[in-house]
Amino acid sequence: MKTRDRAELESEWQRKGATLSDKAARTELGLTQDEIIQAVRAGKLQCREGSMHGNPWLRLLRREVEALVRTKHGDNYLKDQQARAELVRVSRELKRLKTQVAALEQRRVQLTAELGK
Repeated sequence: MKTRDRAELESEWQRKGATLSDKAARTELGLTQDEIIQAVRAGKLQCREGSMHGNPWLRLLRREVEALVRTKHGDNYLKDQQARAELVRVSRELKRLKTQVAALEQRRVQLTAELGK
């Protein structure tokens, strides 16, 4: 591998959003742990091992995982899985924001009542 290629690959590992964990690959893209491990052993996926609080996990390159899903299940499956994952994220964010708005509304009522006294 050329030095330039190696540097580009290394920068990909550092770029935000270019990697995902094995757990995220399972939940977001519908892969099984066995499929991930088989692909790593077959050289289809590169991985780096990580550990947090003693719990090991694999970090994978998103483009390789998406290519694997596309190959195994088709492009439509990948698009559906990505849309479902985004829907979950958007719904979670909306719920968080609604809670925050409710708390702010309540605080506004309290401040208005104090000013009216």
